[in-house]
Amino acid sequence: MAAMESNVSKSFHLFLALLFCSILFVDASKSATVIFVDSPSHGFLRSPSYAQSDYMSVPDVAAAVSVLLGFAPSQTISAPSASKLNDILSPSPFSRPRAVFLLEVTAVAEHLSRSRFSDSLNRKISFVENSAIIQLPGGDEGSFISLDEPLSNVLWTDKHIADFAMWIGGSYVSDTVEPLNGELNYPLDNGAELKLHMSQVADREFSISLLTLLHNVQKAIKLHLEATNNGQSPAELLMGSFDCFKGLKEKHSTEGVSQQRMELFVSTFSKIFDLLLDAYRGQIVGVLLLKEKPSAESVSLFDVTSSSQYSRWLAEKEDASDPISIARVLLVRRTLAWITGILLLIATLLGVYFLMNMPLTRDTLLYSNVKLD
Repeated sequence: MAAMESNVSKSFHLFLALLFCSILFVDASKSATVIFVDSPSHGFLRSPSYAQSDYMSVPDVAAAVSVLLGFAPSQTISAPSASKLNDILSPSPFSRPRAVFLLEVTAVAEHLSRSRFSDSLNRKISFVENSAIIQLPGGDEGSFISLDEPLSNVLWTDKHIADFAMWIGGSYVSDTVEPLNGELNYPLDNGAELKLHMSQVADREFSISLLTLLHNVQKAIKLHLEATNNGQSPAELLMGSFDCFKGLKEKHSTEGVSQQRMELFVSTFSKIFDLLLDAYRGQIVGVLLLKEKPSAESVSLFDVTSSSQYSRWLAEKEDASDPISIARVLLVRRTLAWITGILLLIATLLGVYFLMNMPLTRDTLLYSNVKLD
């Protein structure tokens, strides 16, 4: 267990450093990058050295997420797309985590360095206006958990901010006069310190977004543990967005301020994924989508839908309060059971009768296992 925790910590410290060094704020053309983060204790993804293509489309990413969840892609994929999925996913159909943590980060882009990303899978993707579909099966087979639920005022207090600051390795100095007017301090890798003042709108929104992401992930973990304790194991898609970097460069004159916030975000992301790895026992894969520019109206690039399954269990659940429907279902079941039993009894009697009255021919003797000269 200690060795596993060491591997997890080492892997994500490396991932944090790689991701921070690769992410830069730009005003370039429309493009995006997707980074697949494998579980340190399970090999759900291929080695980066196996890759034969550096590009993917948004539908390809959606198809990869569907396969990681253990389902077929919602749309028929072409041969080139199938080849790109083969470059990313483990070839074993039994090596699927059935849980994916998908996070879209808006208004950032990354500068890739092959040598620095030797331990993570990343692909450039073309930015498209239309979203791709991720289809989950209905019923208890698939579960979609949104991480974009707003944070309630009850959870936005000086105490919650202080707990968050301590969790990420920082500190929070509250204002003794006015609540929610303190300062969150986070030590950076270069020895400097990031200061977020809750009295400033940009700093407050950034802090709220981080706490919201953490709180929603904790809720998702709680739901997962409850389902596990009840003997259920649905495929789970945890999907959210982080768009507090939009307009941040315009509000601050220096790019260093934005990079400092990026370091805090990456640190929070890695710690959150550590929580997920522990709760899911390593059976989860992270997918981080970095977009340079937000799509129209800040709409997600992925549209999650649930397929309609005409399940008898679901139909019974809907009509559970109707006595007439319950009586009708019981009548049909009992009728089918009696008819099936009678047919089996008749077939058994006929089989015994013809077996006992078979004519003695060479074929029937051989069938009866009689040894002939």
